[in-house]
Amino acid sequence: MPVSILSIQSWVAYGHVGNASAVFPLQRLGAEVWAVNTVQFSNHTGYGAWRGEVFSDALIRDCVQGIAERGVLGQCDAVLSGYMGSPAIGAAIRDAAALVKAANPRAIWCCDPVLGDTDTGIYVRPGIPEFIRDHALPAADLATPNQFELEWLTGARIVTLDDAKAALTSLAARGPKRLLLTSLRTDDTPADAMDLLAMEAGVFHRLRTPRLPLNVNGAGDAIAALFLFHTLAGADVAQALSASGSSLHGILAATSAAGARELQTVTAQQEWVTPSTLFPALPC
Repeated sequence: MPVSILSIQSWVAYGHVGNASAVFPLQRLGAEVWAVNTVQFSNHTGYGAWRGEVFSDALIRDCVQGIAERGVLGQCDAVLSGYMGSPAIGAAIRDAAALVKAANPRAIWCCDPVLGDTDTGIYVRPGIPEFIRDHALPAADLATPNQFELEWLTGARIVTLDDAKAALTSLAARGPKRLLLTSLRTDDTPADAMDLLAMEAGVFHRLRTPRLPLNVNGAGDAIAALFLFHTLAGADVAQALSASGSSLHGILAATSAAGARELQTVTAQQEWVTPSTLFPALPC
């Protein structure tokens, strides 16, 4: 039986962020994805201009209730959440995760705590960071912050690998037990490399890939989906990190080679299934 994932995230008509970044890779890997969109934008906000609207929490709740009325929540293996749009939408997502877990106690919630990044700072609406920190993550089973988000969530500056480990340990103590730290750069990360760091039960693994000359949006949404999928497929934390990081690097390499502004999610789709290069996740 394929895994089934309720993915509650943003949607863009053009490009690949949020559900538009996560759904296709999950489907390509064989997952059933029940997508509920928190926003409908023309394109992602990285372009500086966009059209569309943020949906209401009532719409999110209504869609989830409609799914529940089909009697299928017991078949749902996980909830995946990303950009929330408002604290009220965050509450609707939290409640959706609770409904799924009530129907299937083995289900998990993967919360990608979308707050901001090093080059932009916080870019979500007021109240969302606090909701994620105080209400979402304590109820989540898996979390995938980037370095900026982990620093904000824990109040800890990350300079060394030990700093990153301590910050992940602090976050795990509040709720999520399997964590993936993305876009990590410490004082021992080479200038031409990028690190990913995963943790579970106090054990850490790091994956290092070449740093590519590109700046795209949606990579974090994609790797959160991949890490969740491989977790659901039974991979241990090192296997999930290796598979996820290798696939994403393959997509990023294809995007860089094409000189594209958007992830080559469809054109390079085989990377989601069989990455061109499999990078090892090493204990650290």
